[in-house]
Amino acid sequence: MTVTTDDFTTLTRVLDERWTCRQFHSQPVERDTIRALLRLAQRTPSWCNTQPWQVVVTEGAGTDRFRKELVEHIATATPASDFEFPAQYTGAYRDRRRECGKQLYDSVGIAKGDHEKTMRQAVRNFELFDAPHVAIVTSEADLGVYGAVDCGLYIGSFLLGAQSLGLGAAPQAALASYSPFVREYFGIPEHRKVVAGISFGYPDLDHPVNGFRTTRADADEVATWFAD
Repeated sequence: MTVTTDDFTTLTRVLDERWTCRQFHSQPVERDTIRALLRLAQRTPSWCNTQPWQVVVTEGAGTDRFRKELVEHIATATPASDFEFPAQYTGAYRDRRRECGKQLYDSVGIAKGDHEKTMRQAVRNFELFDAPHVAIVTSEADLGVYGAVDCGLYIGSFLLGAQSLGLGAAPQAALASYSPFVREYFGIPEHRKVVAGISFGYPDLDHPVNGFRTTRADADEVATWFAD
């Protein structure tokens, strides 16, 4: 027997409909709406209720300046992140990554082996996909990996909140790959580590890059039951 509630049904719908937006309208999000989103995300659970996340939110000319200077920076800088990126992708993880990449490239007409267009699409990350806002999520260094895990939960809450408000959002580890620049640009203290960025705003639903949806593995593929 399947037991559901109205809350479960609503949460399922929001999760099913959430997607990563890769092209935004320039229209800014109202400050009151952003504040509502931040208040919702603040309800995220964390280890010992430490709430390690701190968030820098840009808007208006602040977003445009950051976008411009970040793109200029990555053109000549070497990536440097506060947390190690994956060493490699193997097995199912490699297959899922490739599937997502193929969907993305197919949506914007990038043929396999077209390195120029592939690099141009990669730069779109640092252009924030033309979003009017970006949230930079940081964690306290002393809390280590568990602070980062808590921030991951915060990002999940933020994404679901954005979806429920009719906004588009793109979680971006790419922004954390230039952590020293991001930290210096926003005057973030050295004891704060950059976890990720989230570009957000009103989604351009007519753009082809927003036309695909990624798949999910069946729950039976990831859950192991021990009954005895």
